[in-house]
Amino acid sequence: MERWDRVGRCAGYGAALALSPYLLIKVSWVVGSLVGLAPIGEGFNLAGWVLLNTVTIGMAGLGIALALALVRPWGMRIPGWLVAFCAWTGAGFLVSILPYAVLTTVLDAGRSSAADSGGGDSSMPGWEAALIQFGFIGMGCGLALAFPAYLRRRWPEAFTRQDADDAPTAPTWAAFVAGAVGLVWLYWAVGGTLGVANPAERDTNWLLLTGVGALWALLGAAATWTLSRKGAARVPRRFLLALAWLGSGSLFAWSCWKLPLTVFVALAQPTDATMPENLVVAPVLHFAAVAAGVGMVRSMVGARPRTGVGPTPLHKLHE
Repeated sequence: MERWDRVGRCAGYGAALALSPYLLIKVSWVVGSLVGLAPIGEGFNLAGWVLLNTVTIGMAGLGIALALALVRPWGMRIPGWLVAFCAWTGAGFLVSILPYAVLTTVLDAGRSSAADSGGGDSSMPGWEAALIQFGFIGMGCGLALAFPAYLRRRWPEAFTRQDADDAPTAPTWAAFVAGAVGLVWLYWAVGGTLGVANPAERDTNWLLLTGVGALWALLGAAATWTLSRKGAARVPRRFLLALAWLGSGSLFAWSCWKLPLTVFVALAQPTDATMPENLVVAPVLHFAAVAAGVGMVRSMVGARPRTGVGPTPLHKLHE
């Protein structure tokens, strides 16, 4: 317990520190573009560039605050549901993207991928790209270690018993929808063109991101379905819960981010923005992914024991 606590605290502080350069870089982009000392990203006007980066500044600030809340005493006084929601979406954004970061590094595509993640400025200096990539990886790894340690500190009794009879009553529709979305994304990632309006726009980064999204959707769907079948799992239940948590978070977070962007492109039809996906199919998939993510996590949060055994941490998030 003490070792887990030390690891979690170090991970939380490390996550906050890792994401700080990203926050400072984004602030410098906004201030620099407003005073004319920094370039505007390709395909953006000044207003759009400032708005996009202001949103990501806010997201980075929330991420740093979340990392500190997981290790500081004041974090224990924040409503459990709020911490859990922020950790869920944060893990969905950052932990799920770690395979993509590793693959792009192996393929020596780190600079271009970091430019896309940073707002579309492909001319950013290499050191900025490296710091942004490091920030995402560090925050993702830190969250993955700090949040379980936070749960152990806040609800220690839930980690000292076995809830073998307390299987989540997962809604079947959520697992099925997540699996269907994952299969479509997997089909696109391996080169399928049905539902792809502009095949020429698919680059390596798009294929990798789509494939990683498909991976987490399918893993989350399989874990949620297995958890709903009492006595059917041969895999440790906590491992299945972790997969369902990350898979649902990935579906919710990334599709919440992509859905409004896709709808904007579909309605405004800007001449300097072309997406590979069909602009009718993509919003439907993202909406389905958001709904499936919410349904999957509600099955874990809202489950109630079948016996007299007390609730797990996820069941007590309202405290």
